[in-house]
Amino acid sequence: MPDLKTLRQGNTGPQVELLQLALERAGFGPGAPDGIFGEKTADAVRRFQLSNGLKADGIAGSATWRALQPYLYGYRTHTVKRGDSFYKIAHMYGTSLRAVEAANPGIDPFALIPGTVLKIPLPFPVVPTSIRFTSDVLYYVIHGLSARFPYIAIETAGHSVMGKPLYACRIGTGKKQVFYNGTHHANEWIVTPVLLQFLEQYAAALNTGSTIGGADASALYQDTTLYMMPMVDPDGVDLVTGALNSGRYYQQASAIARDYPQISFPDGWKANIDGIDLNLQYPAGWEQAREIKFSQGFVSPAPRDYVGAAPLEAPESRAVYEFTLRHNFLLTLSYHTQGKVIYWKYLDYEPLNAEEIGRAFAEVSGYELAETPYASSFAGYKDWFIAQYVRPGYTIEAGLGTAPLPLSQFDEIYRDNLGILVGGMTAAL
Repeated sequence: MPDLKTLRQGNTGPQVELLQLALERAGFGPGAPDGIFGEKTADAVRRFQLSNGLKADGIAGSATWRALQPYLYGYRTHTVKRGDSFYKIAHMYGTSLRAVEAANPGIDPFALIPGTVLKIPLPFPVVPTSIRFTSDVLYYVIHGLSARFPYIAIETAGHSVMGKPLYACRIGTGKKQVFYNGTHHANEWIVTPVLLQFLEQYAAALNTGSTIGGADASALYQDTTLYMMPMVDPDGVDLVTGALNSGRYYQQASAIARDYPQISFPDGWKANIDGIDLNLQYPAGWEQAREIKFSQGFVSPAPRDYVGAAPLEAPESRAVYEFTLRHNFLLTLSYHTQGKVIYWKYLDYEPLNAEEIGRAFAEVSGYELAETPYASSFAGYKDWFIAQYVRPGYTIEAGLGTAPLPLSQFDEIYRDNLGILVGGMTAAL
């Protein structure tokens, strides 16, 4: 569980954004989250505290954080009382009957037993799109989604250098397995909420028997099993977004960055916290990648482009590699930024239907379908997957600009990529 610090006026950073998000969801919003604990935020905290029987001191300490937890997870619990019904409970919390039913499988709504504890989804999406993502935000989203939608299975596929869990999600029952991953590169973290919003909207469409991106959600669920690792590099993300700003690992990263002063710190950081580029760690031309990157001057741990001492040295890349070996993925999407381009080949490998599927992705997104430039052609996850299985694998470079892309691009990126995310599940393989 996240280590939530006591926050007071004058504090700044991602945990202040998380606090502001929770206050907004609770109905005490201080305005758009900006990560600055000013007078408006202090006033919002006091109003929330008064409403919840807490000392109204305007300081977000442990008691205040505990009271705010439902607004971070997106659900709260309700103990059934005599005379309760799902309809009555849904109305009480301002949510829908279907949402309550979905979150409590196995409970007979016509025979509620007093004392039974129910999970009650709250009337807002779990995935936030107005704050910087961190490993803390990911924790709340992952656990909130699995509570709302019990048919989303969650596992820990491995751990980062700093011991943070690498979450993998599964949804669907079909024999066809596909795999979406994101944020191999720390400063490309905007793709994490893109993947998670798709997961949430897909699950919500299953609840209501509706469509997602024009596709019938129930048919997708029956035909395809989707696996997703939304944040491969949580340590690096925390460094880039400011959640990691002190301590041994921060000092280590700072020392690494000083050897590469031409790269902005921490905004330019793509690597894991040990300075290894996770998307240059896979056993597909790793030696060629080493030669190329060494010739460019990346000969030691660096904010980007250092291949490591050996393939799969980094625990994060090894976790993705081993997770892939345990499954039978017919197609993979690896999300990065930026350029609005889709890369589909590795060397001369041309998996069956890969170019055709890629052209369909380009058509629905407006992105360019392209072959990977030679200098970036080796040791990536997509490269290894294609070489290992000779099946379609794609790197999607979302959005435009310089990473980290601003959240103002989120809606456009999601809109452009919804057809790809659905298309990866419906592709003829």
